[in-house]
Amino acid sequence: MFRLDTHGDRIAAINDAGQELRYTELIDFTEEFHSWIGKRTLIFIFCRNVFSALKAYVASLESGIVPLLLDAGMEEGLAKNLIETYQPEFIWAPNDVPWVNQYENAKSDGEYVLLKTGYDTAVLFDELGLLLNTSGSTGVAKLVRQSYRNIEANTESIVEYLKLDEEERPITTLPMQYTYGLSIINSHLYVGATILMTEFGIMQKEFWNFFKEAGATSFGGVPYTYEMLKKLRIFRMDLPTLKTMTQAGGKLTPELHKEFAEYAESQGKNFIVMYGQTEATARMAYLPAEKSLEKYGSMGIAIPGGKFSIIDANDNVITEPETVGELVYEGDNVTLGYAQTREELSLGDERFGKLITGDMAKFDADGFYYIVGRKKRFLKIYGNRVNLDECERLINANLGLEVACAGQDDNLCVYVTAEEDGKKCCEYLSKTTGIHHKAFTYKKIDAIPRNESGKIQYSELD
Repeated sequence: MFRLDTHGDRIAAINDAGQELRYTELIDFTEEFHSWIGKRTLIFIFCRNVFSALKAYVASLESGIVPLLLDAGMEEGLAKNLIETYQPEFIWAPNDVPWVNQYENAKSDGEYVLLKTGYDTAVLFDELGLLLNTSGSTGVAKLVRQSYRNIEANTESIVEYLKLDEEERPITTLPMQYTYGLSIINSHLYVGATILMTEFGIMQKEFWNFFKEAGATSFGGVPYTYEMLKKLRIFRMDLPTLKTMTQAGGKLTPELHKEFAEYAESQGKNFIVMYGQTEATARMAYLPAEKSLEKYGSMGIAIPGGKFSIIDANDNVITEPETVGELVYEGDNVTLGYAQTREELSLGDERFGKLITGDMAKFDADGFYYIVGRKKRFLKIYGNRVNLDECERLINANLGLEVACAGQDDNLCVYVTAEEDGKKCCEYLSKTTGIHHKAFTYKKIDAIPRNESGKIQYSELD
């Protein structure tokens, strides 16, 4: 999968303590890990951005062991629910997680422990390579089933369009159990690059110290990451080693996209907006860096080996530019399907390379695609079709406020964190849409709920 034996004794990863992990050590650990487990089976890996989690993930894929990657900080009850649902034979977890002593300790590398649960070996589809949770750290037992071919195809495609090589030094800004963070790991291991691993976040001084000391060449971020980077005044930072910034995990506001594209152009750096879903392994589209400013707001074009189409409500393919419909993607990276029970881990391919994304989109005359919103994120208000995502964007761009919009037909609710902002948002939306003010209400909450990748968790809005 990662062509480990072609990378020689190069450094695979460096952590913020200055420790190094070489590709030869990954090969040695893979052999050791396989000897500990000895067969194809299901394992849960509770992840941190540390060597131990990385080693076990690589060893699992190289050995035919099927891992489910989860957040090591997951609440105990949620973790137990997943363990009881899928009954993994083994668990690889940090030795300081409180509940690890409930299972038999089989082996340890000093930082992580291999646990035997007592469950038997699961029946696994031959091509099943990896499982990822669709809901981040919430513990919902709906998993995406990724095949070895899915991972390989998406990795090769990302390497091609980002032009990655062994000289790259990406720094971790995203959790490895998150599909976008994992795609960065996969693609850079594939070319023999050096991953800079840290659990510090971009708001911490230690992150930037490590960034500069280790000479990071790239990082990836979700929209929330870029909102924070702007607040940190990254445009004024001296980052001579930085070559590439990538963005995915949700639509960046066109205004912020433009700002970062202008910054990249003025500094001789690459800013590449991408689009993807866990259901497509990771990436489906990218906007070439040279088009970032000209086509700001666009998610770009299909990745190498992929194909887009847009369909109307009757499933007819739309051929006219600037016509909104549902986005459909085809490619070898489209995953096998979902699993919600242990028994469904034995299922084969249910998608056959085609994914109806649930995103509403359009393309322009040059063939560049633009996400308009989620299919389910529209309301009918007094006969008008209102895009909730666009409402959030407009409020953020014109009022400078972080809000969440939800509701039901004829009643759009704006969730705000300050009472005085609520009336302001409702008045703005009424004026902007031309819809009577009675259609808009607001509710004050302590904070906008977000998951580990920065996406708003609408299900947690009461």
